[in-house]
Amino acid sequence: MRMYDIIKKKRDGFELTKEEIEFFVEGYTKGDIPDYQISALLMAIFLNKMTKRETVDLTKAMLDSGDKIDLSNIEGIKVDKHSTGGVGDKTTLVLGPMVAACGLPVAKMSGRGLGHTGGTLDKLESIKGLRIELSKEEFTRNVNNINIAVCGQTGDIAPADKKLYALRDVTATVDNISLIASSIMSKKLAVGSDGIVLDVKVGSGAFMKDFDNAYKLAEEMVDIGNSMGRKTVAVISNMDEPLGYAVGNALEVKEAIETLRNNGPEDLVELCLTLGSHMLVIGNKAKYLDEAREKLVDVLESGKAYEKFIEFVEAQGGDVNYVKNTSLLPQAEYVLEVKSDEDGYVQSMNAEEVGKCALFLGAGRETKESEIDLSAGIVLAKKVDDKVSKGEVLAYVHSNDKGKGEEIVRRLKDIIKIGDKNKDEKKLIFTIVKKNS
Repeated sequence: MRMYDIIKKKRDGFELTKEEIEFFVEGYTKGDIPDYQISALLMAIFLNKMTKRETVDLTKAMLDSGDKIDLSNIEGIKVDKHSTGGVGDKTTLVLGPMVAACGLPVAKMSGRGLGHTGGTLDKLESIKGLRIELSKEEFTRNVNNINIAVCGQTGDIAPADKKLYALRDVTATVDNISLIASSIMSKKLAVGSDGIVLDVKVGSGAFMKDFDNAYKLAEEMVDIGNSMGRKTVAVISNMDEPLGYAVGNALEVKEAIETLRNNGPEDLVELCLTLGSHMLVIGNKAKYLDEAREKLVDVLESGKAYEKFIEFVEAQGGDVNYVKNTSLLPQAEYVLEVKSDEDGYVQSMNAEEVGKCALFLGAGRETKESEIDLSAGIVLAKKVDDKVSKGEVLAYVHSNDKGKGEEIVRRLKDIIKIGDKNKDEKKLIFTIVKKNS
């Protein structure tokens, strides 16, 4: 088998066989095939696309290129949740304890933030002492004992994806549905969960900016998951504005804790109820979505979800006083107000630009080596469709650099658009994508 023939075949619009896909993935991972040949193939795939069968085979080949996480020692059905990334997305911090309090094991392997999207692990490190590096034994024991553990990814998961993504990033071949879907799912399938619920974000703060592409991506990932024996469902949710009010690590932890105390933002609560309902049904903890939703509402209102979060923090070595008294969480030296210059309604706020503002303040990473300021970020006082009076506060900027904070105040005044009321009511959940939907 020759790489030249594989490139030519895809260039001419033909379907690659399973063996050809395995050949180039294995060869490139081992270093036997040079970058220039894989670059040519990626461009051929980008231009001519892949069939569903090719996409599944590519995902499996990337999955098989590295380690797989065995969760068989964890009792019960394991259901994973994955978000395609957004601004202010602290869903895992709320959803994990809610679902765990309903009796479903949450064995979560999360990542760090890069760019304008935040990482769950960074947020959790706002809590003093909390460890996100757990041994396999600790991880398993915690899930079996209290139904929840969150840690960094261990082992060499899908190394083929790391190499291919780095090449896609510099050859303008990132924006292809099959390549994106196989990249995400190869990593998700490497963790031995029984089911996967995907939160596919769409809008200004998401990777997918328009609904049609978000739907195609969701459909592709659901097909991959189900074809590989994992019950998979995707929820397409709105990321045209940040989720909740807080953007920034400690600020988002504080908002997550308030939500677990049953005092959270409406959109964050609704998204957690929607995602959690599908998780409970896949995990056989509820027969129907309505029943699942009732159980989730009950653990929020009764305080059981909040208690579960305290158990989780304690089990991973964190100081629970930081949960009970959120004023102990890292706090910025300066809190600056962004005030409206006019009366009206919030028409829009570009979520990606808000995320970039938080990144500029130090709440995110420009590169993997960047240091994060856990206290920095933005707390919105108004959301899209809210009425605003001149002089009223639109947002609070939390910064340890006054000059940077003042610059973000100016930028946010331009990002948060004030005007007449929007005619169309905003939607949080656009649709659910299931097998054969």
